[in-house]
Amino acid sequence: MALDIRLKRVYEQANKQDGKRILVERLWPRGLKKEDANIDDWLKDIAPSTDLRKWFAHDPEKWEQFKKKYWRELDKNNAAVEQILELCSNGPVTFLFAARKIEHNNAVALKEYLLSHNG
Repeated sequence: MALDIRLKRVYEQANKQDGKRILVERLWPRGLKKEDANIDDWLKDIAPSTDLRKWFAHDPEKWEQFKKKYWRELDKNNAAVEQILELCSNGPVTFLFAARKIEHNNAVALKEYLLSHNG
């Protein structure tokens, strides 16, 4: 199954090309009202553990190590991975993230993980 996964900051405007909008954060994004979020699903359990998130702190120097640690967490989290793969199986999805760093965040790492483990 070819996955069509897009990435977007949760604060950006929603559009039709987004498909199903999935928040992939453990914590609700700061300053965003739930009624303004325009999300279809919030999968807290697919996000990195609190300890890993705090350790990483979106430091680009830790990016490769963060991905390895996060992927190990995902390897042990079959239920959440299966759930997100099911949501991804019906057309395009957009993983929503709160981080300012668009190249180094858990949504990027999650997309890479799913694409590399679903082939």
